[in-house]
Amino acid sequence: MENKHLDHNHDHDQHAHEHTLTGELVCHLPYSVFSVAFGLAILSFLVYGALLIQASPAAVCKSSMVLFHSFHFMHIVFAATGTMITFFRFSNNIPKGILVSIVSSSFFCTLSDAILPYLGGELLGVHMHLHLCFLTELHNILPFLVVGLLNGFIMSRHHSSRQGMFSVFSHFIHILISSFASIFYLISQGCTDWYQNIGLVFLFLVVAVVVPCTLSDVVVPMAFARAGKKNEKH
Repeated sequence: MENKHLDHNHDHDQHAHEHTLTGELVCHLPYSVFSVAFGLAILSFLVYGALLIQASPAAVCKSSMVLFHSFHFMHIVFAATGTMITFFRFSNNIPKGILVSIVSSSFFCTLSDAILPYLGGELLGVHMHLHLCFLTELHNILPFLVVGLLNGFIMSRHHSSRQGMFSVFSHFIHILISSFASIFYLISQGCTDWYQNIGLVFLFLVVAVVVPCTLSDVVVPMAFARAGKKNEKH
């Protein structure tokens, strides 16, 4: 019975390794739908509280910027951790794994949390300001990035079954945090009446979250790890 269970897990892993980009996006879409929906629900309560105390739009924007930074920095931790875990499932090249994790998490966190919400706000007719923390607040970014890399490396050394469980959990939390970061960026830049277009905001945030997070956690590290193995064979 135990051997059959192990064979089943092996077959499942082999099948998972063959996932295409489209397959990975479809697989992780439910995470994004639920996380964005949950994020908008929480945001609705915050807006309700702001209306009760009659907070000004400027105060709402300022408080949202504080929340954006908090979730953006946490997002970097989970992105770097997830990328490291996935990479070391397929390769033991430590320098390459670190490099891929740094570049991937830095780029996709910025894309998901700032660039795509910025574009979404512009499409909604809001005059947005592009704020990139990697350019203006690198001293705050680096501690979170380093801890994420270290955390991912330590987790990748664990037993494969535990690693797989953590990878799923990490990816779910990663997407949830990314959702909050994207939402609060949108509001911090002036999109305070987002609820008037909540349908479009919901759809746009799902795309802004699922594509970068799936690429960062799964597709990019897997592709670079496999490419390294192919080069080594040749």
